[in-house]
Amino acid sequence: MSTMLQTEDLRYAYPGEEGAETVALDGVTLSIERGSFVVVLGHNGSGKSTLAKTFNAVLLPSGGKVYVDGMDTGDEALLLEIRRRVGMVFQNPDNQIVANVVEEDVAFAPENLGVPTEEIRRRVDDALAAVGMADFTLYAPHLLSGGQKQRIAIAGVLAMRPECIVLDEATAMLDPAGRREVLDAVERLHAEQGITVVLITHHMNEAERADRVLVMNDGRLAMDGAPREVFSRAEELAAMGLAVPDTVALLRRLRAGGMDVPTDAVTVDECVDAILREF
Repeated sequence: MSTMLQTEDLRYAYPGEEGAETVALDGVTLSIERGSFVVVLGHNGSGKSTLAKTFNAVLLPSGGKVYVDGMDTGDEALLLEIRRRVGMVFQNPDNQIVANVVEEDVAFAPENLGVPTEEIRRRVDDALAAVGMADFTLYAPHLLSGGQKQRIAIAGVLAMRPECIVLDEATAMLDPAGRREVLDAVERLHAEQGITVVLITHHMNEAERADRVLVMNDGRLAMDGAPREVFSRAEELAAMGLAVPDTVALLRRLRAGGMDVPTDAVTVDECVDAILREF
């Protein structure tokens, strides 16, 4: 696979008073392959959201480099193309909804890019269908649930035909049902369209189906591996203020109680199978 996102010795510092600064990213080097599904975990203040915002040049590096499909985010001439390639969905969907009708909201970005009217109609219909919201074309966004609003926000990004979607805590304000709606839509986009997905979250269970998990801690990349590899390091995660998914926690308790079960089953189905094998 080719590389979609890449950082080299990335550093970012937020300016403070009297020349002081707060370092949010400190020497992060990583690459994310095209078509992969990557989850980024970390406690509050770990740098995970700052990292997300560097992926489509919402924030520019204080030091080091960020590349999107080989394009340097520091090159102002490439900014529009970079943001076409990488779409972002933020925590509060209300902050991304700009119109009073769903279809007009989804059409907003391609209209501003000068996409022809017939193509906009096609993109709007395709994007709404992709997130399971085709029946809500003429609805007022403020009448929708949180999960539905977030899916409309994703559709608005999809209408730009990005190659990568970065979701920055996009499920944080949603109830469990809303989170499931959004994750189902994202997983479907990844599986059916091959879109590169980077999901920033503090919900451990959202990492179950990822290809890869990155763990940020104090502005640095602390762990990088498949979900079962990362979550097998429960004590190290706990030291960083992070828990393992409920499935892994349950298996660890059962094993501590004497059951001969593996502790690397991550999904619910894997957990159930592991337990049933003991009976």
